[in-house]
Amino acid sequence: MQIRPATPNDAPAMSAMLEALIAAGKRTNPGDLDYTMANYVNRPDGILCSVAVEEDGSVLGLQSLSRAIEGNPYRTPEGWGIIGTHVAPTAARRGVGSQLFEASKQAALADGIENIEAFINMRNVEGQAYYESMGFRTYRVDGEAICKCYRVVRPLV
Repeated sequence: MQIRPATPNDAPAMSAMLEALIAAGKRTNPGDLDYTMANYVNRPDGILCSVAVEEDGSVLGLQSLSRAIEGNPYRTPEGWGIIGTHVAPTAARRGVGSQLFEASKQAALADGIENIEAFINMRNVEGQAYYESMGFRTYRVDGEAICKCYRVVRPLV
């Protein structure tokens, strides 16, 4: 498995993976190609969208990290990072999410992000457990969402 920044050429495979999550009942947002391009590949407030790619080119997962701007739909404090992680139903429990998060942490450090928020539906126990295992901690509840925060720690030099 290779972890790398997503490119427009990845969008069809990313979209197919998101559509598989929808079919499995693990995603409620759209997964079509236009949505994938606008919200992951070409996101204007995006810092990094990484993909985990199998040798055959199939996308095993993706993780987006963007900067919270004023009026963002999650009510994340301005300047924080907003993270979203999606792993193909066939790739669960293979370390995809943890490898993607390593890339996101490095991007957050490089961009000066101090806190990253994950906005997780209360019914998504798998997502809550994933973020908890990555070091995120619940800091607020927003309607039907559990909001977890990860404090980005800069290495001592």
